[in-house]
Amino acid sequence: MTTRLDLPELQQPSRRTFLKSAGVAAAGLLIGFQWIGSGGRAMAADPAEGTFAPNAFLRIGPDDSVTVIAKHVEMGQGAYTGIATILAEELDADWRKVRVESAPADAERYANLAWGKMQGTGGSSAMANSWMQLREAGAKARAMLIAAAAAAWNVPVSELTTREGVVHHAASGRQASYGSLAAAASKLPVPENVTLKSPEEFRLVGRQAPRVDAAAKSDGTAQFTLDVTMPGMLVALLQRPPQFGATVKSFDASAAKAVPGVVSVVQVPRGVAVVAQGFWAAKQGRDALKVEWDDSKAEKRSSDAMLAEYRQLAEKPGLPARVEGDAATALAGAAKTVSASYEFPYLAHAPMEPLDAVVKLTADRCEIWTGAQFQTIDQANAAKTAGLEPQQVTIHTLYAGGSFGRRANPGSDYIVEAVSIAKALGANGTPVKLQWTREDDIHGGLYRPMYVHKLEAGLDAEGKLIGWRHRIVGQSILAGTPFEQMMVKDGVDHTSVEGAANLPYAIPNMSVELTTTQAGVPVLWWRVVGSSHTAFAVEAFIDEAAQAAGQDPLAFRRALLAKQPRLLGVLELAAEKAGWDPAKPLPKGRGRGIAVAEAFNTYVAQVAEVTVDEKGQVKVDRVVCAVDCGTPINPDIIAAQMEGGIGFGLGAVMHSAITLKDGKVEQNNFDGYQVLRIAEMPKVEVHIVPSGEAPTGVGEPGVAPVGPAVANAIFAATGKRVHTLPFLSQGRLA
Repeated sequence: MTTRLDLPELQQPSRRTFLKSAGVAAAGLLIGFQWIGSGGRAMAADPAEGTFAPNAFLRIGPDDSVTVIAKHVEMGQGAYTGIATILAEELDADWRKVRVESAPADAERYANLAWGKMQGTGGSSAMANSWMQLREAGAKARAMLIAAAAAAWNVPVSELTTREGVVHHAASGRQASYGSLAAAASKLPVPENVTLKSPEEFRLVGRQAPRVDAAAKSDGTAQFTLDVTMPGMLVALLQRPPQFGATVKSFDASAAKAVPGVVSVVQVPRGVAVVAQGFWAAKQGRDALKVEWDDSKAEKRSSDAMLAEYRQLAEKPGLPARVEGDAATALAGAAKTVSASYEFPYLAHAPMEPLDAVVKLTADRCEIWTGAQFQTIDQANAAKTAGLEPQQVTIHTLYAGGSFGRRANPGSDYIVEAVSIAKALGANGTPVKLQWTREDDIHGGLYRPMYVHKLEAGLDAEGKLIGWRHRIVGQSILAGTPFEQMMVKDGVDHTSVEGAANLPYAIPNMSVELTTTQAGVPVLWWRVVGSSHTAFAVEAFIDEAAQAAGQDPLAFRRALLAKQPRLLGVLELAAEKAGWDPAKPLPKGRGRGIAVAEAFNTYVAQVAEVTVDEKGQVKVDRVVCAVDCGTPINPDIIAAQMEGGIGFGLGAVMHSAITLKDGKVEQNNFDGYQVLRIAEMPKVEVHIVPSGEAPTGVGEPGVAPVGPAVANAIFAATGKRVHTLPFLSQGRLA
């Protein structure tokens, strides 16, 4: 069950309407805004020239179609629908006539305002950075349409109203659709200032607007990179080294070239590519390829050896990430102390659509089709690989079948691979699709890092938490990237300690320390980034401290969050909806656990209920989730993202791990790297906090609390604490 705001649903556009709008020419009204130093006039669209004003977010066709230009990729998180809802709300558009298309790669016009002059999607920032920008875009366009109607009818602007794509003049009974006013409106100046709607005037925001991508994804017309075909297109598979850091010493391509359909075998910086007329020929050719690797600089350690080193480092002081009071003295003088260590493995992102890109490269142009998440960085890396300038690289952003951070990597690995293969083939304009298999995905690196956390807490005689020391050991995901200078301060990677260094609990003496390790395993942010491990350690350990204090976990947290109203709000809402009552424990073998976390300025609390049988088999029965993400743009998408985050997080804490043996990844596919199975998905209830605050993201925050909530529930059911992830082995507690 999902609790949504009590507002009516909106009509889904018909298949006919969808296809009709999808084919509309670019004629009509194009509204463009320069967000730094705005001003000027909207340029009338010229179908012959096809040129529009810069920074365009909206196009209105003479047939009344409304096209919203999305600067963020749609990878399943509902970004297209949220973006369209924001703009269409202030425009007063007819939702049935709204469609969305992807913006080109152009940081001048389509920068993520949270990141400066860079286009990209991530950090649950799409709605937050677009909110005011797109509201103004819609409101200014609406003002120009009203002005065009007022001029045509010779009536005051104040006498006109709009609703669902139509301008009305009540006194005369006249009305005009937006499409009929497009040409006239495009000749008017863009207003500098407009009045935005008040929340009580919203007709789309906060309602169950159907997703704009639902029809295409249901009938198969949606274009993912995997779907792209072109005349003469070749398919490439790349043989990468079995150990991270190894390089090609030599290779024998004779058997690969003998496979029917194989066109070429070429060496590129990341390995040896087999290029064929189709996937299966490329796959058979790669299987037949013989490569000798130089492993002199490769990572050769096993996970067990690395973990042993991390455990030793966790016993030593690290670099200070947060210091308040004197934690050492408080711990030494505490009436009672408690300590625990938590261990987290490497994790793959494992999106449903493995990495892929189509490249068409010539001497002076590079054209790319892919589910790009970091357009600006991808454009720059592709250009460098091809020997071109970034402006010579065009990126067509397609739907992406998931990412969870994997497609947004500073090295643009899969795009660089595709461009390097096209270059090795002669840069002759032949389209080349690079396809990763699931095995490539699992072996491919850029994992969520392995971590070890050690925590100590001190309680006074009344059970009050007076001291806290938290040591974190793991790799930096920012070291060596363009983000290092901005986000690594005094040796501390912000992403390694987020969720810990910004601990919201009122503890007078606190120390958070970081030891950054060096390893040859390439790492990257993973859904909810630092909080994917810090939230587990913090929330599981808070429960251990509550137990040591002899207090109810909810009451213990409540006292520590007295000055954190939004966290306290979701905590109490989740507990209330879950029926939390220490006086009424669940039956034997069942347990209830709670956790709360903030990530990307969104506040989420979850209560998990589990059943553990006599054999140690764990079943998560129910998760009650409360979320405060500011103004809810689309409650259905918010609920879906919380549900998806819960499923994603459950799979990780219960099953998933990437392990190394002599530097080689031991897992190959979903049989070894297990994610949550559909039969394991619990009943989920999502409760959205009504809010007038600016919206924040929902793509990631739902992941953070579910692991510790389940771990705390397992303790309530069994008396056993979970300290090592994943905590299930063949369905049983490890």
